[in-house]
Formats: sequence, structure tokens, C-alpha cells
Amino acid sequence: MGEYRRESEEFMGFDLIVTNGIIVTASEVLSPGIEIGVKNGKISCLGMFLPRSDSTLVVDARGGYITPGGVDSHVHFAQDNSPTGDNFTTGSRSSIAGGTTTVIAFASQNKTETTVIRCVEEYHTRAKDQSYCDYGFHLILSNPTPEIMAMEMPFLIEQGITSVKLYMTYEPRKLGDAQLLDVLMSARTLGFTTMVHAENSDIISLISTRLEASGHTEPYFHAISRPQIAENEATYRIISLAELTDVPILIVHMSSEIAMKHVRKAQTRMLPIHAETCPQYLFLLSERLKGTHEDAFEGAKCVCSPPLRHDPKDLEAMWTGIANGTFTVFSSDHAPSTYGHSGGKKLGLKGDVMRYRDIPNGVPGVETRLPLLFSYAGREKDSRLSLQRFVQLTSSDPAKLYGLEGMKGSIAVGHDADIVIWYNEKELKDRVTIRQSELHHGVDYTPFEGMEVKNWPRLTFLRGKKVWDRDNGGIVGDVRDGKFLKRGKGKIVVGRTGGEVNGMLGGERNYWC
Repeated sequence: MGEYRRESEEFMGFDLIVTNGIIVTASEVLSPGIEIGVKNGKISCLGMFLPRSDSTLVVDARGGYITPGGVDSHVHFAQDNSPTGDNFTTGSRSSIAGGTTTVIAFASQNKTETTVIRCVEEYHTRAKDQSYCDYGFHLILSNPTPEIMAMEMPFLIEQGITSVKLYMTYEPRKLGDAQLLDVLMSARTLGFTTMVHAENSDIISLISTRLEASGHTEPYFHAISRPQIAENEATYRIISLAELTDVPILIVHMSSEIAMKHVRKAQTRMLPIHAETCPQYLFLLSERLKGTHEDAFEGAKCVCSPPLRHDPKDLEAMWTGIANGTFTVFSSDHAPSTYGHSGGKKLGLKGDVMRYRDIPNGVPGVETRLPLLFSYAGREKDSRLSLQRFVQLTSSDPAKLYGLEGMKGSIAVGHDADIVIWYNEKELKDRVTIRQSELHHGVDYTPFEGMEVKNWPRLTFLRGKKVWDRDNGGIVGDVRDGKFLKRGKGKIVVGRTGGEVNGMLGGERNYWC
């Protein structure tokens, strides 16, 4: 009997209990009064009136919502093509201040490299002991040789790098259709997740060359050079290649209604086509690419690809995809460059001459991602999505898709105790205004300057450790808190494999697969 009591007391000795909050999961909003018990960095119990010990830290959520730590599956930290952007220290610091506890960044293979091992090792060096949050790597494949796909990819999968990104545009990165098909066939065999940047490179090249010849090189013409039809065509094409090879894909940072409809149509046919959009495509229009009287070049701050679109209807279309399930994940695509630095956005400014083609692409957004979307989540009449859908998009579905299910993305027993506590909105006298001066990234602007959000993470916990306390010091974690996540193979969230292609005989793939 005494032995049983000691084991029971040891089990019930929680390190942390979060109480007096409203827990939100991907499927439900739990009844008030349910507490979270944490032991050794894991959620070990959900229940009411959990027992306290002298060593238990009890955190009062003060009636606020409690959501899983955010999983931002699309961030660019410490990238060679953005030397004035965020490194892992500044980027991860910004992440936890905005409620994101897991990021997946990109190890980038250059076109001339005949191996991917070197770039992965280099990114481990850049991240190790320099991150406030947990992190993983995608691999950008720019030269997918047969040797890499046959020998190195299986090794990387064993090491927990189970996703790749492919580009259909950008000369230093883009792959032709034959290369895309080769990678998709490898994905079919090896089971890694495939992300695709879908824009038609030749359309962009033609328009850009003719714009430049006409003297139209200001930042605003970035949006003119990459029309929606370039995204639409490439989206349809990569869906077709994925259907042919019977491989799940995710199309990143979507901005076009027609492209989104291509995805939606594929999903209704039960094809495993996943999609991602980002805050800039919900809130910003191409007008932001125009300069001001004070600074004619200021539009460079909002140069990203795909570009900001022209019409409020374009924003509304993306909101529809958020609400109806077309989008599987909501990521930041955090890819900033410092505006005021000659090696940053101002690479596109030579004297008085502005050249949008030389402006580094990307905007900051990892810290503002969750607050911006959370402002439209809830049960109010003006809400655009449910709280459960918010959790799906920002935490649970990216965790499933990228091999982190069971570890990240959910407030459930056995998961890492990555927890975000929001303010009880009755405590907030006013909405929170986004200001560059209050953000934690390493660049000098935010495209969301002056926008108001209804809430902000009050507390962020990483594996049970408090790393962000907005009212008491802000960043309270350590730059060595983050660890590399060895991910498993991702799961299909939408659709299924095994379907036949229209116009092909049943089992026709078997002749060549």
C-alpha cells in the first residue's frame, strides 16, 4: 500500500497547472474549469481540481482563451539570400512573442551543389543554441540529382527532415516539369511532404522584360509583373502533375481566387492537394507598393511573391478559403529584409533609379501571424472563422502535415506543453495596435504598422517553461531553449491517394510506377 501511494504521489506531482481559462482545441472549446497539468514538459492531464504540491507552479489564465503554441511551418531565418533579415535568434524571439512555439525554416540547396548534406549541416550550425523556440527544417531542392534523391533523401528522412520545397519560378531555384515529376516520383516512394511555390516563370519573365524596356521599374510594378494568371496556370499544372503521380502536395502562399478554386475543385475530387495562405494576402493590397510623398521607394517594404493583389475582392476570396477549409495551413512566410540597409530592400534603389527586380522579396510576419487571425476568430457576428478553425490552421494541421502530430499543435495528453494564454478581453480597455517599436524581430519595419488587433498572447509556454510574459518583462525565455525537432513523415490532411486519373485506364500507372 505504501509503495502504491509513493507512485501515485510521484505521478500527480505536476510541475505546472494552468487554471481558470477556456481551452480551445481543433475540435472543441472545452468547458470552463478544466485545468492543464504539466509534468516534465509534457501535458500529462486535463481535468478539474487537479492536485497541487508545494513545487507546483499554478498559472491563472484569468478567464482568457488557451490555445496550443503556434506552429509556423513557413519561415525564412538565416537565409543567404537575405543577409539583412532575421537570424534564428531574432526570428525565434519574435516567434514566441507572438505565441508561436514551433517554426520550420528552410535549408537551401544552391543550383550548383550536387549534395544537400552540406547545406543541412550548415543550417544546423546556424540554429543550434540560438533559438528561443523549437524548430525544424524543410529542404529547398534546386538541383535534385538522381544521386541525391536515391542516397541522400532517405538519410535526411531518417534524420527528421521529411519535407521539401520546390520552386516553379526564380531562376536560381526553379525546376522544369521533368524535374518536378522526378521529385514527385521520389516523394511517392519515400513519403516526404512536397511544398510548391506555384507561379509561371516564363509569364513573369516576359512581362518583367517588357516593363523594364518601357521604364516601369518602380516597386508597384512588381505586382504588375506577376499577374494572377501566372499563379493560376502554375497551380493547375502542379495539381495535374501531382494527380498523375498520385502524390500529396501543398501549394504555398496562395493569393489568387482562381488558383484557389483549382485547389478546391481538386479537393472535391478527393485529391490530396493542400494549400497555404498568409496574412499579407488577407489584409494588404497592391496600393501598398506605391511610394509616399515622403519616400517614393517605401513600397519596397511590401514586395513579396506572389505579390499583393489589386482588389478587395481578392482579400475576400482568401478569407473564403480560410473559412471553408480550402486552406490547410496559415503561415507567415516570414522573409524580411531590413528596409534602411543598402544590402536589404534598398538593393532596388540605385541613386534615384528604382528597380523592383532587385528588391529582395518577402515581408516580416512571424510575430503578428496569430494575433491578426485571432482577431477574426470566435463566436461574434463579425467573426470569420471559429476558434477551433483558428487552432486547425495555425497549430494542429501544420503539425499533422509536417510530421509533428502527437508532439506539437494540440492541447492533449502526451503532447509537448506548448501553451498560449490570451488576455481575457474584458481586461483590455482598448484593442492592441501593432507597432514596429514593440515587435521583436530583427528588421526595421512591419507591413502591418498601425493595424489594430483585438488580443495578444499574454503568456507563452514552451514545453512547460514560460518564455513570454507580456506584462512582466516580455521575453523571459533563453536563447538556448529551442531544440531541433526530428519529424516523422507527414500525414495527408485533405483527400487521399490511390485515385485514378480521368482518361487513364484503371491501373494504368502500374505499367510505369
